[in-house]
Amino acid sequence: MARIATLITDLFEDIEFTSPKEALETHGHTVVTIDKLGNKAIRGKQGEARVEIDFGISDVNPEEFDALFIPGGFSPDLLRDDDRVVAFAKSFMSAMKPVFAICHGPQLLITARALEGRDITGYKSIRVDLENAGANFHDEEVVVCQKQLVTSRTPQDLHAFNREIVNLLEEKDL
Repeated sequence: MARIATLITDLFEDIEFTSPKEALETHGHTVVTIDKLGNKAIRGKQGEARVEIDFGISDVNPEEFDALFIPGGFSPDLLRDDDRVVAFAKSFMSAMKPVFAICHGPQLLITARALEGRDITGYKSIRVDLENAGANFHDEEVVVCQKQLVTSRTPQDLHAFNREIVNLLEEKDL
């Protein structure tokens, strides 16, 4: 089963973390939370979810994980000012390890300069940013690119997003 790094901080979109986490854990995968600093709790922007952070970014190595998950909300924008977080995300893209990003999650991948030529979707307000990063934007509920990158637009797309992230991990036998 896969060990999945989750880059997350305060003001994440609650259900964009809790729903995929539940889907992944139901299928036997382990979801590990990572913030700039470890040993703390964060809250979702809706105030519905409280998450204990497992590790700070300095305490982890991308090689310890099989996949990367980036929930949306304001969290990705707050994380992408830290070069360590950006490098961590970029390493998954460079290694062609599975990456799952929903809503504003792709903002971290924009900053990592990891989207040139990739098919992607995301929240409508970051469409121009994605296109400027060289990505091919698709206004669809879920986009799977090169059997590696899975993206969705909003919480309304969670059913399709969860289905595809679980399917991708099964295909890769992780």
